[in-house]
Amino acid sequence: MISIGELPQLHSDSVPQQTQSTESLRACLVVLGEETFAIDLREVLEVFEPKSITPVPGMPAALVGVTNLRGTVIVLADVRVTLGVSVSVLPKYAVVVRHGTQQVGILVEDIPEIRTIQSNDLAASSVRTAAEKLPLLSEHSKTEKKPSAILEMPRLLASIEETGH
Repeated sequence: MISIGELPQLHSDSVPQQTQSTESLRACLVVLGEETFAIDLREVLEVFEPKSITPVPGMPAALVGVTNLRGTVIVLADVRVTLGVSVSVLPKYAVVVRHGTQQVGILVEDIPEIRTIQSNDLAASSVRTAAEKLPLLSEHSKTEKKPSAILEMPRLLASIEETGH
């Protein structure tokens, strides 16, 4: 849900250093495994609790099926294995993001809050994922003394598509 292209540009020569530190990112915090991640709020279309999931044969393993949201078919993705986090708890919510012309529901265990992350609280991520070919995490932030990585939704969803067929 967070695109690196949408994050504040911290290296711009035209912006003085004092101004850069006041920029912020509104993010939806989500729990996957025992870790907290952030998704750029500009990429979140909706959050809902899926009532039923219909499996679709031939889909990539991370795409668990589809559900009906008020007449719209939403593809549901479980990205925990891709990110290398625990899959011991069943996801409760789906965070809907746009992927090209499609809407995809990212299954998450919890959504603790919407938070503003200051740009000076962001740092380059050192987290390694199972899919190391693509940087699926852009930056991380300290969220109540726990690291919160920012998910690169376009890259994450593209990596799922690539592993599927």
